[in-house]
Amino acid sequence: QVQLVESGGGLVQAGGSLRLSCAASERTFRSYAMGWFRQAPGKEREFVEAISWNDGHIYYADSVKGRFTISRDNAKNTVALQMNSLKPEDTAVYYCAAATTYYSSGYYYRIPVSYDYWGQGTQVTVSS
Repeated sequence: QVQLVESGGGLVQAGGSLRLSCAASERTFRSYAMGWFRQAPGKEREFVEAISWNDGHIYYADSVKGRFTISRDNAKNTVALQMNSLKPEDTAVYYCAAATTYYSSGYYYRIPVSYDYWGQGTQVTVSS
């Protein structure tokens, strides 16, 4: 059982930056693809960005392209999401997730059902 704990959320003004971090409880983390999702009130959980376990391939949503960057440190069992140029529409609870299955198609890393473990979420609020 992998435990994921997010941190780094908070309140920021539009145009500002935040860095989210997710710590995993096991070394097997380095064999898992990791993703970030977000969910705003009344909306479905939405894919943000993901990173493969082996070649560092990154998948991202068009809405965050050029603003958000995912990275991982396998030595520290952590994955981060650097969020710049934040907008009010980025306001949501952000979740990190781990996928234990390898998918040859990046499509699968964009959907929540592909992930086996989830963190508890961290709130990000962007004021206008």
